[in-house]
Amino acid sequence: MGAWLRKKAVETVQIESVNPDDVPTGQISAAIIAEADGETSPSEGTEAVEAASNTDVESTTTGPADLEQALADRQTLIQLCLYALDRARSGGVVERLEHGLAGIGVRALRPDGERFDPAVHEAGGAVATEDPALEGLVAETEVVGFADHERVLRAPIVIVYAKKAQ
Repeated sequence: MGAWLRKKAVETVQIESVNPDDVPTGQISAAIIAEADGETSPSEGTEAVEAASNTDVESTTTGPADLEQALADRQTLIQLCLYALDRARSGGVVERLEHGLAGIGVRALRPDGERFDPAVHEAGGAVATEDPALEGLVAETEVVGFADHERVLRAPIVIVYAKKAQ
């Protein structure tokens, strides 16, 4: 990425002193996005991040209140991503969101083929089977569940194989 283009990308991160209602928030430079996608060398992305951090923002101290706020913000963003996942119509968007969430320890729960466990799965229905080996196994995941590290955020809703009524 040329120096001029890199400078332009960094400028999109910097927000000047104007009415906050007139400025979109959360803009990320193209260099940072490209680095996350693996399209630039690490030094190019680092330069963009360093330049972006040299804005007129005062340095902040970190304390327990800052940590609590950061954790609350993380939970809010995770919930927003889950909301978006539930409504995403593009497989690529779903894949990208799940990959991003996995990067921070939030994994999708798709227990297809596992033994049904009411402690961690929610039964959404049953499908009849004559095969005794399938009885009690998850046939299909209707709604994907999610766990943040080991804490379940949302149990998956599943269809379970059940013995066929005679």
